[in-house]
Amino acid sequence: MERIFAEYYIETPYEVEQAAAVLAGEQSSGTFVSVPGETAELKQRFAARVENIEKLDIVDEPSIPGNAIAGKKYQRAKVQVSWSIENFGYNLPLLISTLQGNLYEISQFTGLKLMDFEVPDSFKNKFRGPQFGIQGSKASCGVKDRPMIGTIIKPSVGMSPEETAALVQTLIHAGIDFIKDDELMGSTANSLFDDRVNVIMRVINDHAQKTGKKVMYAFNISDEIDEMQRKYDLIKKHEGTCAMISINSVGLSATKKICDQGDLVIHGHRNGWGMLNRHPLLGIEFPAYQKIWRLAGVDQMHVNGIQNKFWESDDSVVKSIQSCLKPFVCGNNPLPVVSSGQWGGQAPETYRRTQTTDLLYMAGGGILAHPMGPTAGVNALQQAWKAAVDGLSVEEAALQYPEFAASVKKFSKQ
Repeated sequence: MERIFAEYYIETPYEVEQAAAVLAGEQSSGTFVSVPGETAELKQRFAARVENIEKLDIVDEPSIPGNAIAGKKYQRAKVQVSWSIENFGYNLPLLISTLQGNLYEISQFTGLKLMDFEVPDSFKNKFRGPQFGIQGSKASCGVKDRPMIGTIIKPSVGMSPEETAALVQTLIHAGIDFIKDDELMGSTANSLFDDRVNVIMRVINDHAQKTGKKVMYAFNISDEIDEMQRKYDLIKKHEGTCAMISINSVGLSATKKICDQGDLVIHGHRNGWGMLNRHPLLGIEFPAYQKIWRLAGVDQMHVNGIQNKFWESDDSVVKSIQSCLKPFVCGNNPLPVVSSGQWGGQAPETYRRTQTTDLLYMAGGGILAHPMGPTAGVNALQQAWKAAVDGLSVEEAALQYPEFAASVKKFSKQ
């Protein structure tokens, strides 16, 4: 019978083998004590198995609260556990409940993080995965051999539909590929969702009719399920191409319901990511996280950015990008969305570390606050990426491209 395998990074004051067995029991057929009916035959068929243990370092203090034991050290280890697919079939919420359920509450652990997981090939017959992903997203905007260049509407909240549409028109004329609502923007008192879609898509469609290039706008449809469906249909009615979902806020089943329709590119915003990942011994690592949302069908995934304004290290960002580019059992590879305090100056290092242009490279202030205006901001990002692929340093690119040089002068001091 096919099995699903998961790898955890753990910390425990107990014997690792004992703690791992508790994890396997809690997340399958067992509980804290033997119960009638838990026969050897039942365990053989449904109990989780500890497949491998790799002991790592030992520390003096617990990473998070747990069963602190006087005089005990805390062993860290990598533990691989597997489950028969019979336990949950192809029920995605139940799979996640198994991989990430009560195990975080088990007192034997003073640290536990889901690092990655693997599912059998049969999943491709049950899950479509991303319908557009990298290729579909770039093709929709007519982009080849470079990243999509994108931005976020700023101020995040407060502009009227007409003011937003005017900014969109400026950005489109500047040569932008992608624009999105901020995750805080839904349907405010002075900018109702329906009004915003109407005026923005009028600008986008007019430009597309004249030039043949259709800019992708990600409207934030995050809401209750029925209202999300209505907003999704409204975007389609106005010939939009993309909807944004705050995936941690909306949840797995609601996101999958929208993704399964397959008409619009789904931009997955991961706001709230820090509470899932920031602690090194609690939560989930991005390679596992992005697989969950790939099974749901998300086409574009935020990965933070090199030298970002948040807490995440460059190594973590690179690992996140690489995990999106790695084939999985179903659908297309999702497009990594690079954002968070980005401007052209990070492009050379981003390319050096990842060796890919299959990205959506987003800059808010890096475009809108460019000293020569938004058009120069878009040009500067395109120049930065051309320089990066050509192997030029930031200093060399600044000598060659005036708009990029102005970016360097302003943003390198920030």
